[in-house]
Amino acid sequence: MHLGIKRAFLFCTAGYFIAWLSEYSSIHNGFPYGYYNYIEHTKDQELWVLGVPFMDSLSYVFLAYASYSVALMINSPVMRSGRLLYILQTKGIRGSFHTRVLATVLFVYLDIIIDPVSLQGDKWFLGQIYEYPEKGVYFGVPISNFAGWFVVGYVLIYVLQKIDRYMSNKGTKDYFAQRYPGGVLIGPLLYVSVIIFMLSVTFYIRDYDLGWVGIFIFLLPALFMYSLIKAKLMHGDIDRAVKAHRKDFPSAVIPKP
Repeated sequence: MHLGIKRAFLFCTAGYFIAWLSEYSSIHNGFPYGYYNYIEHTKDQELWVLGVPFMDSLSYVFLAYASYSVALMINSPVMRSGRLLYILQTKGIRGSFHTRVLATVLFVYLDIIIDPVSLQGDKWFLGQIYEYPEKGVYFGVPISNFAGWFVVGYVLIYVLQKIDRYMSNKGTKDYFAQRYPGGVLIGPLLYVSVIIFMLSVTFYIRDYDLGWVGIFIFLLPALFMYSLIKAKLMHGDIDRAVKAHRKDFPSAVIPKP
């Protein structure tokens, strides 16, 4: 819906390979996340690729895209049409270093919530799928894991930006995003949904300390993002932003403010 089918397919393929390679390396060499082990009792219940569950590596792709889309919302001018927010992104913003770094940090933030809950998968329907040889300092998760997520997240976002630029240079358009203005909001909605779901599971398994820590970790950046978007809606130069957006995406369907 947002980037178009060809971009999505290329990123799914490249992103999966990067994520799988990072996990394969880590379980054998300890880089980039530190050592951890997948528990093989789920091998007959799902697809594994050389010791790594297929869906686990694939999830990195969706989480990276969701983080990237939130970074675009933060960095781009925003206009409102009724109840719909329209993100006036440009190719420059989509490929910028600042967007890449911000998306990477947002990607790590997701893991701060996801990993400690996933580590307790035996308490909910996920099941115990992996473990760390030594208990980490953050609710059982080692700090090296988050450092690894930053490195891999940066590479994933960088590759996504390169694919986007390559397809743009070839003249491949964002057909779906241009026809459906609300399509660019799918990524931010996915990002928020993942957070809400994982926090809900945290309280479901009655790990209240972890649950409240997660809420407080995301409360401040969430308020900052809300305040920033609100300020852009009130004080942004919409006409100039619309012109810049239409220049890069001439067939975009832009709703009336």
